[in-house]
Amino acid sequence: MLALAIGLAAAGVAFNATFRGPRERFWPRMTWTGLTLGGLALLLSGPARGARIRWWHVPLGLLSAAVLYVTFQVGDRFARRFVPSGEADISDIYALRTLRPRGEIATRLATIVGPAEELFWRGLVQAALMRRWGRWRGAALATVAYGSVHVTSGNFTLLGAAGVAGAHWCALYAAGVPLGALVVSHVAWDIWIFLVQPTGEIEILAAA
Repeated sequence: MLALAIGLAAAGVAFNATFRGPRERFWPRMTWTGLTLGGLALLLSGPARGARIRWWHVPLGLLSAAVLYVTFQVGDRFARRFVPSGEADISDIYALRTLRPRGEIATRLATIVGPAEELFWRGLVQAALMRRWGRWRGAALATVAYGSVHVTSGNFTLLGAAGVAGAHWCALYAAGVPLGALVVSHVAWDIWIFLVQPTGEIEILAAA
């Protein structure tokens, strides 16, 4: 549990620095957060060190990402319609993709940010919580932990989105989906929803 305590403390500090620092430096800070937390996971967690991507993890991960994307399409409609700050919150999130060239952002997401989040949140945090509290209770606690570090963003819709995404990946990990497949899922989902086909743009294209 010491490794878990160290990891969660580091995550709190890192995410606070990521979201509270100068906005134009968001992507470098997010990359350093990934390097720090991913490095901690590899240092402190056996499941993280043992993660490998097998060939069959790729279709499984892509299917998982597609299911989560459909979920977010529904959530986007709900947030824009029923959450008072939903439209502004979503616009604020997607504005981050204009801060750096898209190719650079995709590279950061694919090589550092996405893999590091899975190694840390599932491979270290959830694995430790499941050992202590059991498979599903540990998954629920890991979901709460993942969502909680996004409070510092000050973006209510992002907090909700993190909770939904965290619940999705935590449930899959608790159900026995390999960490390698979840890395594929996280990377594919990050790039698709953030850079290729953001939620809300389908409706804009259909109305054009």
